[in-house]
Amino acid sequence: MKLRAPTVFELRRFKRTLRRPLEWMGIGLGLLILSNLGHRALFRTCDFISQVMYRFDGRGKRRSLENLRLIFGGEGPMTHREEMIIRGSYRNMARTVGHVFWTCKHAKERVAEVGEMCAFGHDWLNRQKQAVTVSGHIGCWEILAQIVHLEGHEMISVAKRIGSEKMTEMLMASRRSIGEEIVPADGAFKSLFAAMKKGKSLGLLVDQTVDPDKGGIWIRFIGKPLPVSAAPAFFSAKFKVPIVTAWSRPLKDGRYRCEVINTYTPEEARDVWAMTQRCAKDLEGVIRRHPSLWVLNYNFFSNIPTQDDLKTLAEREAAAAKS
Repeated sequence: MKLRAPTVFELRRFKRTLRRPLEWMGIGLGLLILSNLGHRALFRTCDFISQVMYRFDGRGKRRSLENLRLIFGGEGPMTHREEMIIRGSYRNMARTVGHVFWTCKHAKERVAEVGEMCAFGHDWLNRQKQAVTVSGHIGCWEILAQIVHLEGHEMISVAKRIGSEKMTEMLMASRRSIGEEIVPADGAFKSLFAAMKKGKSLGLLVDQTVDPDKGGIWIRFIGKPLPVSAAPAFFSAKFKVPIVTAWSRPLKDGRYRCEVINTYTPEEARDVWAMTQRCAKDLEGVIRRHPSLWVLNYNFFSNIPTQDDLKTLAEREAAAAKS
C-alpha cells in the first residue's frame, strides 16, 4: 500500500488536536490560579508567562519584528531596541489575558480598583444614551469595555473563536462576569443590530482582519492595505449614534486609564469608508507612540488585495484627499 503525504489541512488539524489539551490546561489554570491572585501577584505571574512565550514563540517573534519594521523601518538582525519593544508587547498581551481571568471573580470591584475613565470620557459618555466605542488590541483592551459598562452603558462586544467551541464559550463566560454581553464574531451582525435597537452601546476592536466576503472593507493601516470591519461606521450612521475611539493606557502604578482619542458624529459616519479609515488612523497614532503596547505578533496582513481592491482603495484615498 502506497503511503501519501498528509495535506496542509490535515497537518493543521493534527496540530490543533495536539494543542487542544494544552489550551484546556491553560484555561483551567487561569481560572483556578489567576483569578485568586492579588493584582501585583497577577502581574508578576503574567510577566513570567510572557518571558516563556517570548523564549519559545519563534514564529511570533519574527512576525512581531516584521510588523514593528512596518512602523519604523529597519533591516538585518533584531536590534536591542526592537527586542525590548517586542518583549514589552508580549508582556502587555499576557497581562491583558491575565486580566480576563482575574476579573472572573468580583468583577465590578476589581475593575473599579484598577481602572478609571479619563475626565473627558466620563463627561462625554454621561451625555450619550448610546455610543459606538472603537478600539484596538492596544494597552489592556479588555478593561475598556468594562469601564464603559461601569459608566452606565449596557455594552455588547464581539469575540473571535479561540480553540474549540466549548473553549471559546468558557472564555466568553469569564468575560461576561461584569455584566457585559459578548457575542461570537461569526454571525455577530444580527446580535449587534438587535442590541442597538434595544439602546445598548457597542464595543468593537477594529485592528484585525475581516474578510471582504464577510463584510470587510479595504483601508490603509500602517502603510499597508488591510480589510477591516465597517461595522462602527455602519451602526453609527444607521442608528444615529456617535463614535468614540479610545484606548486603555497602562499607568506606572499598575492601573489603567481609558483615554479618548477622538469622537465623531453620526453625520460624519455616513461616509462609511472615510469613517473606517479615520478610526484606523486614530489607533495607528497610538500604536506609533506606544508600539510595545500593541499585539505585534498578530498576522494582520494575511489577506492579499486584488488589483481591483487596490484600484478602489486608491480612488477612495484620492477622493478623501480632495475633500
